[in-house]
Amino acid sequence: MSKNIILTNQEIEHKIKRIAYQIYETFVEEEEIVIAGIAANGFIFAKKIAQVLETISPIKVSLCEVQINKQNPDLPIHTSLSKEQYTNKGLILVDDVLNSGTTLIYAVRHFIDVPLKKFKTAVLVDRNHKKYPVKADFKGISLSTSLLEHVQVVFDEDNDNYAYLS
Repeated sequence: MSKNIILTNQEIEHKIKRIAYQIYETFVEEEEIVIAGIAANGFIFAKKIAQVLETISPIKVSLCEVQINKQNPDLPIHTSLSKEQYTNKGLILVDDVLNSGTTLIYAVRHFIDVPLKKFKTAVLVDRNHKKYPVKADFKGISLSTSLLEHVQVVFDEDNDNYAYLS
């Protein structure tokens, strides 16, 4: 199986910074926002966005890890923050790759039960193959791929991050 690199570490870092600025522009009037990352890669991506946001803005950023069973997304979703901790706040739901939209739509459904000031979504790679009417408000790159192709994002501990198509 061949790997075609679609994003290098430098490109990913650039996209994280751009998305952080877009989030800041969107939530500029907020004192505090919640960045909720879907485990595992979505949460790593969310942490990276939060780190940049904390350096470029005065907004207090709370991180939330979202545990969802991607094979059976109808099972209960668990978050590292309680509902009270994100009620009436701006929230950004983050994942690494938007494939069919299944994971994102079920996660959106979980958060929709709580009153939020503003709700946005962010992904690093948007594949444009959605089964559900879900979109990414902030995205690093949009790809039109075949259904047989697979996009994978690798977040390495040594900061050798990349995304590839196989």
